[in-house]
Amino acid sequence: MAADGTTETVGTRIARARKRRGLTQQGLAERAAYSRGHIAQVEAGQKMATPAFVAAVAAALSVDPADLYGQPYRLPGHDDRVHAFIPELRRIQAYVDVGPELAGPPRSVEVLAAEVATGQKLMHNAQLSKLGARLPAVLEELTYWAHETGNPEVWGLLSKALRLGVSLARRLGYSGDALALLERASDTARRSGDPNVPALITLARALVLLGLNQHRPALILLDRAAASLDSARPDAAEIAGALDLRSAIVAARAADPARSWDYFGQAVDRVRAGRTGPVVHGLEFTPANVAIHGAAVASELGDTDEAARRDHEIGERTLTSLPPERRAHHEIDMSRVHVEVGDHAKALARLASADRIAPQMVTFHPTARSVVAHLVDVRRTLPEPLRRLQRRMTV
Repeated sequence: MAADGTTETVGTRIARARKRRGLTQQGLAERAAYSRGHIAQVEAGQKMATPAFVAAVAAALSVDPADLYGQPYRLPGHDDRVHAFIPELRRIQAYVDVGPELAGPPRSVEVLAAEVATGQKLMHNAQLSKLGARLPAVLEELTYWAHETGNPEVWGLLSKALRLGVSLARRLGYSGDALALLERASDTARRSGDPNVPALITLARALVLLGLNQHRPALILLDRAAASLDSARPDAAEIAGALDLRSAIVAARAADPARSWDYFGQAVDRVRAGRTGPVVHGLEFTPANVAIHGAAVASELGDTDEAARRDHEIGERTLTSLPPERRAHHEIDMSRVHVEVGDHAKALARLASADRIAPQMVTFHPTARSVVAHLVDVRRTLPEPLRRLQRRMTV
């Protein structure tokens, strides 16, 4: 919220950060590899700031992308409680070389394993507040048991819980906390004794690097992770497929269509050959998730026609087979595609669909907020679904 009570846009924040660096729009264009006209349109609110654009501009300006998005989003009322877990996570991160002193006896490892499984379900359902309320205690008690027993399986379980913390912190715009949690998760992965667990850390790290516009390091890490997988283990196929899909998105963001579609083709081949493996980590390496990644790759490459074509081919039955978090993410992606082609009615319809599926995810998703801000700017009158979203997102 600006000092005059109006809602700031990403474009407004970019313009302010640019001026603080003493850069003209042309100067920023040269650093960020976007045209001056594109930057001018985003700053004026005439063009939506895509995730790729924000990442590139943030890197050029040496600022956190979260600052340009205005994250973390603080909202009055119930939804703001989602942030309450962050101070607890920061405190728990101090327990690296020694276990914590607990206020009472810890729950058993078996109970904590069930809590981690519940946490994964909450993440898949995009129930961020509920996950944030449960996660700190689980992390603290698992840290205690890991140091107390030295059991590799407990270390692996702690790594899984820390990855949930990484995902939650990243979604809410706490990139520094996500990076700190990644380092802890990486250490616990090594102590797990499972050769494939570090690849799961790489999947999470690649998303953080993507937001920081670091495509080349992300792809190097993903390729290394794929090469290091122990194919004899039951989770190898699931992880390999997830690495292919993550690599396809990163390569697309790097504007490398040949490499991106190659990675995506590898994932398609695995699915067609039935090499998806059992579900061990909940990575959703399924035909449905591969299908929506195809639309996402096209969208990241700026091929809106191909993205729309692939989206049309997916079908409702395929989408409903996915967990709410994945379905809502696809709807948000497609709302951005429709904004970019100027079909504002379809953009709002897709965003409203995402909101019905996972309202809390939409509330805190920067792309969803950018779509809402753009639609508010271009519409003469605001339909009730758009007005409702605007009210909920006003900070």
